[in-house]
Amino acid sequence: MPGGGHELKFRNFVRVINRTMLQAVPKNVHIYLESNPNPNSLKFVVNEMLVPESLSFDFPDAASASVSPLAQELFAYPFVGRVFFASNFVTVTKKGDVEWLEIQGKIKDHIRKFLEEGRYILEVNEAEAAPAEEETDTIKKIKTILDEYIRPAVEQDGGAITYHSFQDGIVKVKLQGSCSGCPSSMITLKAGIENLFTRMMPGEIHSVEAL
Repeated sequence: MPGGGHELKFRNFVRVINRTMLQAVPKNVHIYLESNPNPNSLKFVVNEMLVPESLSFDFPDAASASVSPLAQELFAYPFVGRVFFASNFVTVTKKGDVEWLEIQGKIKDHIRKFLEEGRYILEVNEAEAAPAEEETDTIKKIKTILDEYIRPAVEQDGGAITYHSFQDGIVKVKLQGSCSGCPSSMITLKAGIENLFTRMMPGEIHSVEAL
């Protein structure tokens, strides 16, 4: 996604994180599979950290994956519809006309081989660093709640929720990975996440919406 959210995230991120943290050191890599509420997504959990804690990278299509060699390779499979990285796992969302039993072995083997070769899963350019935007106290509180109370649970299901904006009492978020397109995600957003925010920040937040 040239010029889009991924490049901005990389420019801000690379100011404090060394590029070598985005590389898998050659070793024996073990991967196990976890299902999640989205039947079209599968979580490939690795025995090492892939990206630093609290960061995630979502590639909704091949065009958005220019910064990720691994995502580009996975999109070469005609049955891959979305790729998502966070902490120690890769979530792959398949296209609906194929069964997991037919393709999960190919994806697992591809990820394992890629990591065992010690290749970069993400590529950044340190010359593109940019200063972080200023945040109000309210936005800081919103992000803290997302990071401490919501993100860990969402990651267990192979997805992520990220802050987008706040205005007039409405928090807008992005649902990524397995959460994108999941039939139960909107129920969770309103029944769980929105209720949590209205309890923890009464009078400041009255609604949470997904883009």
